[in-house]
Amino acid sequence: MGFKTADMPPVDPAQFESMPFMERMRMLATHWCEYGFGGPKTNHMLYLYKLVFYVVGGVAVVALTTPGLGGIGDFAAWWGELIVYQKLIIWTVLFEITGWASSSGPLAFKFKPFIGGFLYWTRRNTLRLPPWPGKVPFTKGDHRTTFDVVLYCSILATLAFLLLTPGFESSALPGSDAGLLPQWGLLTYVALIIVMGLRDRVVFLAARSEQYVAALFFFGILSNHVDMVLAAKIALVTIWMGAGISKFGHHFTNVVPPMMSNTPWLTSLKFKRALYRDYPNDLRPSKVAWAFAHIGGTVVELVLPLVLLFSTNSTITWLAIVGMIVFHIFITSTFPLAVPLEWNVFFMFAPVWLFGGFPASEGYGVGDISSPWLLAAILAVFVAFPILGNLRPDLVSFLPSMRQYAGNWASATWAFRGDEAEDKLNKHLVKYNANQVDQLAGAFGKEIAEIFMQKAMAWRTMHSQGRGLMSLMMRHLDRLENYRIREGEFVCTTLVGWQFGDAHLHNEQTITAVQKRCAFEPGECIVVWVESQPIHRSTQEYKVIDAALGVVERGYWKVADAVAEQPWLPNGPIPHTVTWRSPGYTPAGEHPHPVVRASVSA
Repeated sequence: MGFKTADMPPVDPAQFESMPFMERMRMLATHWCEYGFGGPKTNHMLYLYKLVFYVVGGVAVVALTTPGLGGIGDFAAWWGELIVYQKLIIWTVLFEITGWASSSGPLAFKFKPFIGGFLYWTRRNTLRLPPWPGKVPFTKGDHRTTFDVVLYCSILATLAFLLLTPGFESSALPGSDAGLLPQWGLLTYVALIIVMGLRDRVVFLAARSEQYVAALFFFGILSNHVDMVLAAKIALVTIWMGAGISKFGHHFTNVVPPMMSNTPWLTSLKFKRALYRDYPNDLRPSKVAWAFAHIGGTVVELVLPLVLLFSTNSTITWLAIVGMIVFHIFITSTFPLAVPLEWNVFFMFAPVWLFGGFPASEGYGVGDISSPWLLAAILAVFVAFPILGNLRPDLVSFLPSMRQYAGNWASATWAFRGDEAEDKLNKHLVKYNANQVDQLAGAFGKEIAEIFMQKAMAWRTMHSQGRGLMSLMMRHLDRLENYRIREGEFVCTTLVGWQFGDAHLHNEQTITAVQKRCAFEPGECIVVWVESQPIHRSTQEYKVIDAALGVVERGYWKVADAVAEQPWLPNGPIPHTVTWRSPGYTPAGEHPHPVVRASVSA
């Protein structure tokens, strides 16, 4: 990547769209191997400035608003003060829920403006996605109301209060000059964010509630600071280990090569090519990529957290802390496309403060909890959603399932029949951000904008789901070249103001809301959508959705078939099994697939 200029693929922009679509995918995927997304490194500098503000601002706010700590000049006195950890969680949540942390900036394809977040959630009539509108009273509807805006602002006010309030003396932490945050304030936030989650799951997930809400809840109800510390420790361990377990299987190995190819400080083309089996002919991951994925990733997330939780040896504990810090530094340095950078920085601080500041050898081990029943309850809270989400991913977002960047995601690809169909999103939806292609076109022109938009699709084809999704597109579109084929996450972020790799946020519920406003004709907007792979199954279930007709086909494909193919599908679509098709519907593509009897239930 150039510092101020982009690294463009070797094609004349004026001739790019005259190429067959899958040839474009091959060229762009091959270019990604060496240059990643290809944007200028000035994009990454924006995130570094933001991280500096996050760190310096967080420390400054804690110091200025917590008199008992003694100020920044007496930083050593902060050690062992639990309120520091509480306030930095609140600071991080405030960063996330306003849209300034994850899913912000050019690496999340937000160019002008830099964020979505609060720009959407303080505006009436933007899209709202309740998780169970037919089951939970007072949650029906698909648009943001005055109540939703007031609720969101109330959450921000509660977080601001918790951040700015001085610590209160608490019997849970006797002898502390700094005190703790008021438990009623913490529980107020927990209650408000749950209500918001029932009204709009986008805001709930954007606050990274799966990471922080349960810990704040236990801070709010426990009466013993040892129990509080242990609950916070168990939260970290289950997050790390959930992520480690989710990396079992075929998917994660496919994540690492494109992620590392997009790393701005990795400039060795020889090393990047070594991540693939036979660049440029075979872009499946190499043994080098497998080692990085499962020795540098899976093993670290499974072994070191257990060492931290149970070690009573100071040296071993600190070695494990350093190992987790290095792990998160590396992830941060790769600038993953969801850009959860603040989360990674917090997870560098967290093991230092919890496992270093409250070591198991000094009365903060698992055996020091006040009751085994409390330990069982804490474990149940933290492992319930990961277990359910891995067995039934259709019921739980991959975020509460703790499958962060595991590659095993619900995913989708949208196809609009020409520019006029895509433009309907701008014309008929209440939203703050224009379609990404229009944001890019304003700066670089339409031809360059299209290359970058389609490079995102090439990135998707380098992952297991992308090959299945493009196979379905080949079968359900009359011709790929007749459509603007878009990465679903990029569509999602302009529709609802946030995205994090979770296609549950742009499933048929969202598509129905879009159709209500845009009135697409049959065949004008086609979405192919696939669910995450259950941990005990070898298949992924998909559905094809015509915005005008609803779900028109369901079925599944074998994950092994998807990972065996090249991103550009030289052998045509991967095999799949159709388990249901809408009566009267016929796939329009060159590769129609007959309905066959399902060998497993859909």
